[in-house]
Amino acid sequence: MSVIKEIKRVVTPVDFSDNSKIIAESAAYFAGKFGASMYLVFVVQNFEDYSGFFVPQMSIPTLEGELLESAEQKMSSFCGEMDDFCKKAGVAELHYKVFMGDVAEQIVEHAIDKEADLIIMGTHGYKGLEKIMFGSVADKVVRSATCPVMTINPYTCC
Repeated sequence: MSVIKEIKRVVTPVDFSDNSKIIAESAAYFAGKFGASMYLVFVVQNFEDYSGFFVPQMSIPTLEGELLESAEQKMSSFCGEMDDFCKKAGVAELHYKVFMGDVAEQIVEHAIDKEADLIIMGTHGYKGLEKIMFGSVADKVVRSATCPVMTINPYTCC
C-alpha cells in the first residue's frame, strides 16, 4: 500500500499582483511535471470584511456585481496569457474560477470541491494595510487545507 498520492489536480490562487504571473508559472511548471490539471482561483474580498470602515454611498450588491464582472474579465485575460505556457509545461487542462467571500475559505473550499491533490500559492501578494488587517492568506490556507499546500516565495524562486 502506497502512502504517496498521485498529483492530478492543482489549485493555485492568484490576486493579480505583480507576483501572480511568477506564482502561476511556477505552479504550472510543477503541475506539468505530473501531467496534472491546474485550477486558477481569484477571490473578490467580501465587503462584510470591511465593517467599521467607510463604504461609499453606492448599492453594495451593484458594486459587488461590478467587481465580480471585472474580476471575471481579468481572470479570463490572465488565463489567456497563461494558456501557452501551461501547454508547454505539460499541464493537462487549465481551468479558472472567480469567487466572492473570505479569500482563504474560498480557496480551501474550491480545493475540496475539485478534490485537489495540492494547493500551490505565493507567500506574498498585495501588502500594506490589507495584509495588516486581514493577516496572511497563505498562513490561513496552510492551517485549514485538507490537502498539502506548497508555498512559493516569489522573491526567491526566479
